[in-house]
Amino acid sequence: MRLAHWAVNAPLRPLLLAVFTASFVLPAQAADLITITRDALDNNAELASARSEYLGVEAGRDVARGGLLPQINASGTVAHNEQYESQGSSRAGTGAGTGNVSAGDDRYNTVALTLEATQALYDEVTRRQVTQAERQIDQQVYLLAATEQQLLIDVASAYFDILRAYEVLEARFAQERAIGRQLEQAGEQFEVGLIAITEVEEARATFDQSRADRIAAESNLQVAFEALEQLTGQRYASIEALGDSMPIALPEPSNRDYWVEQAIERNPQVLAQQAGIEVSRSGVEIARAGRLPTLSAFGNYQYGDSDIDNTTGNDSSSQVGIRANLPVYTGGSTSASIRQGTYQLESSQYDFESQRRSSIQQVRSLYTQVSNDVETVEAREQAIVSNQSALEATRAGYEVGTRNIVDVLNAEQNLYNAIANYAEARYDYVVNLLSLRQQAGRLDVDAIEEVNAWLTGDEVNFTLPESGGNDRYESALNIGAPPQPGT
Repeated sequence: MRLAHWAVNAPLRPLLLAVFTASFVLPAQAADLITITRDALDNNAELASARSEYLGVEAGRDVARGGLLPQINASGTVAHNEQYESQGSSRAGTGAGTGNVSAGDDRYNTVALTLEATQALYDEVTRRQVTQAERQIDQQVYLLAATEQQLLIDVASAYFDILRAYEVLEARFAQERAIGRQLEQAGEQFEVGLIAITEVEEARATFDQSRADRIAAESNLQVAFEALEQLTGQRYASIEALGDSMPIALPEPSNRDYWVEQAIERNPQVLAQQAGIEVSRSGVEIARAGRLPTLSAFGNYQYGDSDIDNTTGNDSSSQVGIRANLPVYTGGSTSASIRQGTYQLESSQYDFESQRRSSIQQVRSLYTQVSNDVETVEAREQAIVSNQSALEATRAGYEVGTRNIVDVLNAEQNLYNAIANYAEARYDYVVNLLSLRQQAGRLDVDAIEEVNAWLTGDEVNFTLPESGGNDRYESALNIGAPPQPGT
């Protein structure tokens, strides 16, 4: 619901100030929330990173599993060998020594080949590493879901922050023009001696403040739009507006305990921390398995060939057997690993409890906020009606001389503040409702589509409006005829 509900024959929404440079190429059609959400799901860098991380963790299971599968290794060498001998013997009684070189070949070539296959029969460490890798995949699934849900809420928040900033900026534009016109009227009245200079200065101070508020609103709009671009990697010329007929109601079911239970059972952050406990428990089991023996079957084949002394043929051998290994003493590292894993398990249990408590508290707070938002929207809506009536009464008093221009300025500021506060309340309700669903683990594309149905299809774009009288706030600009002297 907007000011058109209180101003008679109010024209349609004006177009707002351009906050982006004209050098960008922008799509012509207004984007709705679901379109932008799908763009984010396809293009968001953080989500793409989370997906790749999940695939990497999934591949880690195959890495661990490889230790339980057959292993085949082959090695070979080809070498040229040269031998050098300088040993000699002396003949008895001669006193002179002569060198005696072996008659064997001192230069020859060798070829060697080894082929070995092993199969783990009992390896508890590797088996538990596979189990841990599977637990890590379970945890990563929940973390990926949490990243996706966070992206959905970030996109929705950025989208509605744009609409929020748009409506606030619209109100600030109208406020600035209204007060600017009053400043002009005050100056004209001062020149003919109808009012004192203090009223002109009051009007000028109010105008300067309204101008500062408008500049701040422009900045907020630009920041909000750039936040959406960062999430999607795309820039949009216009987006669809939120309808006045948007339902403002308590969450269904309207039972806080139900939402708390949903958070405990479905919140992906809670489930990820719970899965982290199992990952840490697997780490303790891996450390304890370090004390157990390993058993493997093996078979190898060795081939060798050499041309030393002009020999012919080759040597070969094969071997098949079972190999066992029992760690007797590892310097205390196994016991230390068990202690380390136990502390990590204890830490993960505390992390889970902390996340569980945090989620419960956030769900309770968000449920209370959404419930309060329902009442706040209604109160803000009524505040616009009340401030509209107060402005009209103040104008009437100004015309008969019982109120001064400062009173009119204050009344107009109160009206536009009420309009801005109403916009804030509506968007707070939508974002808090989606945040409640996120904490309860129920935020998905279907939930975004439900909110998307509340959009009107009207474009909210960002070009400079035509100046003139085609303004749905026009009825609020005229403060009435000034009081006449002697009346």
